[in-house]
Amino acid sequence: MEEFLKREYSLSKPYQGVGSASSSHWELMGDAMVTTDQVRLTPDKQSKQGAVWGRLPCHLTDWEMQVHFKIHGQGKKNLNGDGLAIWYTKERMQKGPVFGNMDNFTGLGVFVDTYPNEEKHLEAQKKRYTPRTQRIFPFVLAMVGNGSISYDHERDGRPTELGGCNAMVRNLKQDTFLFIRYVRRRLTVMIDIDGQHEWRDCLDIPGVRLPKGYYFGASSVTGDLSDNHDIISLKLYQLTVFRSQQEQEEEEEEEEITIPSVDNFEFLKFGLVDDGMSGIAIFFAVLFSMLGLIFLIVIGLVVYSHWKENRRKRFY
Repeated sequence: MEEFLKREYSLSKPYQGVGSASSSHWELMGDAMVTTDQVRLTPDKQSKQGAVWGRLPCHLTDWEMQVHFKIHGQGKKNLNGDGLAIWYTKERMQKGPVFGNMDNFTGLGVFVDTYPNEEKHLEAQKKRYTPRTQRIFPFVLAMVGNGSISYDHERDGRPTELGGCNAMVRNLKQDTFLFIRYVRRRLTVMIDIDGQHEWRDCLDIPGVRLPKGYYFGASSVTGDLSDNHDIISLKLYQLTVFRSQQEQEEEEEEEEITIPSVDNFEFLKFGLVDDGMSGIAIFFAVLFSMLGLIFLIVIGLVVYSHWKENRRKRFY
């Protein structure tokens, strides 16, 4: 495997023209601003939302994105929020509730979530996580959307996540990095946050099918709680991966990917997440259950009466 830095899809110092020149490959949105040291998606203030988006669609088959970022602020543990996201999506420059981007997005989102929404809701209801489902925040997770799947903010994306890992990234003195690789339809996410210059595995998912021609971006949002969310660099590398003759022929024969999907993830096949039954669905379920029960009772009475009649005849 060989890698080549693609400057047209990369963002790094000195950020020439970003947010001001139409010739720049990157565009700012919302409260994002450029300084000499970083692109600050949101300042450490409440109710801010910002993003930076690439202008050029990416048509690479195999690629690797290395994200140099920093999350820091005055808030104490679990009194900060909300995190940032790295995107490879069909849509761009759209504000919304998913870390500052639109919901029901089409493509890939990798989230660095710094606030445990679900845990706080459970605590308010005087409930607790089971040890099996306990998460430690900040938490890194990935999601693939096909345009009809909603990100569950209240449950921190649990119903639609492909995988994830905890990553204590706030207020660190050393540099923090996120690594996203897409090779042979395999998505790999790793982190380097310990200052040891070593990548740590976060998730590795085969069978991820992402169309070409989508846009890279990064976004963030704050609410009642806040943090500085900074992007220092986004470096995209084109990967030259050796493929056998058979692999090349198989890829050429397959249909072009037009809708993002992940093998063996049912919610992406149907475009729906099981959020529970609607009121109408519950009504009909109860109705048909009652009718079925009545039918079984009638059948039981008929069988019982026949049995009783036959038993009575045996005594004559």
